[in-house]
Amino acid sequence: MNLMKNILLLEDHPIFRFGVRQLVAQRWPEATISEAGTLAEALATSQQIPFQIAVADLNLPDADGLEVISQLIRALPQLRLLVLSLNSETAYAQRALKLGAMGYLAKDRAAQELISAMERIAASGRYISASLAEQLADSMTGEHKTEPHEELSDQEYRVLLQLANGRRVSDIADALHLSTSTISTYRSRILKKLQLVSNADLVRYCISHGLLDQEGPCV
Repeated sequence: MNLMKNILLLEDHPIFRFGVRQLVAQRWPEATISEAGTLAEALATSQQIPFQIAVADLNLPDADGLEVISQLIRALPQLRLLVLSLNSETAYAQRALKLGAMGYLAKDRAAQELISAMERIAASGRYISASLAEQLADSMTGEHKTEPHEELSDQEYRVLLQLANGRRVSDIADALHLSTSTISTYRSRILKKLQLVSNADLVRYCISHGLLDQEGPCV
């Protein structure tokens, strides 16, 4: 299948990346599989290789959360992206798909569903796991309780995750190509909407709601 000629694996944990590579190589032995451990490395490699599909973690040394998707899609508009994430929170997955990802799969389901997800995306479809689809259906039928962070705008949500991961306002401004005053305004709005006071409160909120795609925040 020509679509699977060049595949990118973006994951900073070598052991997990190796396992994903083995699954992919077994299914598509003729494909060229490139690996990257950082977003910068992935973007540099994409200048040399026309990737058709990518499997990407959202927690990287040089970028995290939805910003990974945003930068990949901005640089490679035709890329079919499958997010492979520790975060199984429904709102997080919804925002990932809204930003341009073609699929979203929790890492604990990778061994069972990765190949099916990639095949679906290769056929121009979208993929989410059955459990996540059920959660999304519940949210549409009103059976899902709306959480305060689900009322944030996409940009506010991105800033929330950056703040919760210990990023400084100036660093967030650089990453999002905005001014520091704009990021500070977003921070004030977020605190007001979530009824919180400090960045420490934001960290606790994100941990308690499973919004952080890693073992713990950098504070």
